[in-house]
Amino acid sequence: MLDLHGYGPSILGGAWLTIQVALLSLLLAVVLGLAGALAKLSHNAWLRGIATFYTTVIRGVPDMVLMLLIFFGAQILANDLAGWINRNFGTRLYFDINAFVAGVATIGFIFGAYMAETFRGAYMSVPKGQLEAAVAYGMNGWQVFRRVLFPQMMRFALPGIGNNWAVLLKTTALVSVIGLADMVRLAKEASGAVHEPFKFFIPVAAIYLLITFVSELVIRYLTRKYSSGVVRGSQHG
Repeated sequence: MLDLHGYGPSILGGAWLTIQVALLSLLLAVVLGLAGALAKLSHNAWLRGIATFYTTVIRGVPDMVLMLLIFFGAQILANDLAGWINRNFGTRLYFDINAFVAGVATIGFIFGAYMAETFRGAYMSVPKGQLEAAVAYGMNGWQVFRRVLFPQMMRFALPGIGNNWAVLLKTTALVSVIGLADMVRLAKEASGAVHEPFKFFIPVAAIYLLITFVSELVIRYLTRKYSSGVVRGSQHG
């Protein structure tokens, strides 16, 4: 059995923290992605412009820079605002942005841009005739979305969601730079203490691979679920 010099339990705790960051970031990314896709498909030029600016900024700025900007920059701006409020209203406000919240917000914000493109492409792949037929059958907007649009969108979006999730999972390692005790940071501290980096980083790599493997099984299950009743050859015309 691999000897981790007593650091094993803390690294496993860091792995659980990594999973929490990843899942909450994914949830936020999906919400932002759906909103971004709707904005890009909107007839409103302002909404399209904001969504385009959002995705362009994310593609052009490195993830670590965004992480540091949100964690340090947002805290400075928030406390500058708090200082103004304190001076004018006699309050004692002070904002201390939690590293966990900053990590989830940053990763969710980053991958929301990629999810927006995934959902936009998925929406455009749904045959418009099916939506028109659903309306002709008397379905309201919510029924059309739930029974026709969403299942079709998910079928087309799942490959992209799976790819984004795989990259998002690896991106969680960035939270170590803002002081969050994920398994990467804990493994780094442990390896520095005993000067045996391979002994700690190989198990960390194995945990990432295990999470990825389980994730692929989930994606395959969802793909089968949303592809049920679809003739394989009909997807390619």
